[in-house]
Amino acid sequence: MNKGILYIFIFTLGILLLFVANLFLGSVSIPYNAILDILLGNKVEKEAWTYIIVDSRIPQAVTALFTGGAIAVSGLLLQTAFRNPLADAGILGISAGANLGVALVILLLGGTVGSVAGFDLSYSLSIVAGAFIGATVILAIIMGFASIIKNSVMLLIIGIMVGYLTSSIISILKFWSTNENAYSFMLWGMGNFAGVAREQLPFYCAVVTAGLLLAILLVKPLNALLLGEKYATNLGVNVKLIRFLLLLCAGMLTAITCAFCGPIAFIGLAVPHIARLLLGTSNHKWLLPVTILAGSCIALLCNLVSVLPGDSGMLPLNAITPIFGAPVIIYVIINQKKIQYFH
Repeated sequence: MNKGILYIFIFTLGILLLFVANLFLGSVSIPYNAILDILLGNKVEKEAWTYIIVDSRIPQAVTALFTGGAIAVSGLLLQTAFRNPLADAGILGISAGANLGVALVILLLGGTVGSVAGFDLSYSLSIVAGAFIGATVILAIIMGFASIIKNSVMLLIIGIMVGYLTSSIISILKFWSTNENAYSFMLWGMGNFAGVAREQLPFYCAVVTAGLLLAILLVKPLNALLLGEKYATNLGVNVKLIRFLLLLCAGMLTAITCAFCGPIAFIGLAVPHIARLLLGTSNHKWLLPVTILAGSCIALLCNLVSVLPGDSGMLPLNAITPIFGAPVIIYVIINQKKIQYFH
């Protein structure tokens, strides 16, 4: 059997099992038969149980499913575009832009933009708006530089500098903010798949799906870029346009996921490597779908691990993702001479 088909089957099965586990396990203990009744639309003993399953666990599991795939694909696109195995949205400064947007909302405006912009937004919507606008602005800046600078390494360095600049501004905002606002900003920075409400789920899934479909349409140009920009140009690929579309796709996926879920660490960096190591190839025909499924699978697993303390609360998401991601990155760094990623 083809390795690609095998791993697509394995990760799809893993997603189904983990999705079900996310519904049945949580910080609140609910009888399994009650959960089945809720899923079948029947009434149960406690209305709170229905609320937990319908308005919390199902949206959280669906969010983890879509977010994991989106972040993983974003990392894959950037690694291929820059021919750098350690490239991700954080290095380009897009995640830092989201951080800055949220920092302005929480640390400067106290969590609301109503008094400034002339309209009222709830606390959570203000944070989502701030993160999305921040990530989009930085993306626009990076894409502006991409239209001028042809060297991918130089563009990567500009992204890193933009990240440093935004981090500096955030540090200044923290210095002048109240302890409560600084704590709220820290909580957002830990990442959370519970940031998408049930009413927001269709919009969130639609945007992520659009980004993933765009990535799938770029499979052939991505494979051409593996051979180098000059070779891709000789094959008739418009490298400038493809790089623009890659940045647009990766930026859109990063912006929407950061806006709703916060900056999720390591998934975008590590999952593409896991997919490459399993498949033994950089052919995006198989690498892209396996990366999507692996990202979703790991995100669901991390979400499940976060509820292990039970009644004691939930573990921060960004305290869990490095457990899976850091060993992969260390392995890649140690064995990068043996592993041919871009050929």
